[in-house]
Amino acid sequence: MIVQSRTWASSLFAVRGTSLRRIWTRVGVTVLVAIITTILHIKYDMLEHNLTTLPFTLVGLPLGIFLGFRNTSSYDRFWEGRRLWGGVINTSRSLTRQILDLIGPGPGQSSPLDEAQLTSLHRALVYRVIAYVHMLRAHLRDETIPEVVDELMPAAEVDRLSQEINRPVAILQTLGDQFRDAWRQGIVHAVHLPLLEQSLMEFTNLQGACERIKSTPLPFSYTVLIHRLVASYAMSLPFGIVDTVGVFTPVVVLLISYAFYGLDALGDELENPFGTDNNDLPLATLSRMIEVNLRQRLGETDLPPLLVPVDGVSL
Repeated sequence: MIVQSRTWASSLFAVRGTSLRRIWTRVGVTVLVAIITTILHIKYDMLEHNLTTLPFTLVGLPLGIFLGFRNTSSYDRFWEGRRLWGGVINTSRSLTRQILDLIGPGPGQSSPLDEAQLTSLHRALVYRVIAYVHMLRAHLRDETIPEVVDELMPAAEVDRLSQEINRPVAILQTLGDQFRDAWRQGIVHAVHLPLLEQSLMEFTNLQGACERIKSTPLPFSYTVLIHRLVASYAMSLPFGIVDTVGVFTPVVVLLISYAFYGLDALGDELENPFGTDNNDLPLATLSRMIEVNLRQRLGETDLPPLLVPVDGVSL
């Protein structure tokens, strides 16, 4: 995600993070067609039966509405993805607090675990919560098991994860099993066990919603229709305005085609917010922030540094 602040003037000349890198070839080809059309019309007196501006006026308005609707739908997906990861942040913090406060003997009760064993159990459970967050990020980005997971979980368990199709769900299953074992050992009250289970269910719901966004793109036929309409409109525009604007046809075509191609490309980029493009959600930054927050709750001081933007981009 681009996080570098810019002034209004500097934003006019920004290239990185904009749609220009995706559309410059389309705009270039369209302007080239406009230049050839202008030369043929003015210098060689050809194209006498060119189009008028009326068809472009009639088509331009609904096309702009279609592009606006598509970009609104894409941004809704982007914003919903950010809200879901806000839920991941809150749920991981809440579950960590529940682990530290609710797993242990009650007042006047004896515990099968001594203080060191209980602390070790808390750390192992919280580390699995951290591992889940990192694994969820990798799952949404179609990546392999992150290296940080090797430091958070036993090697045998990490090896088993490599055989799983849905690795974050496997980690939640392990957490659920450990909560059940703690209840059987008498270090989790029967009233508190449903609270821990509710947090795992919340993780499952948040993950399922993220997977829904990732695996269900906007309808293909709608996207193809928009691409074709934008391309047809931009490529035929010179034939409709050359008789009216003359030598300025390439300039007008450049401005209009940049606007339409740019809006079209913007919808494509926002459609999947969990990718690694410059304008996608900074899942690595959010994951590291969660890891630092949860390790601090364990009282650790040797913490990994928070990720900072590199050249104005958060990953």
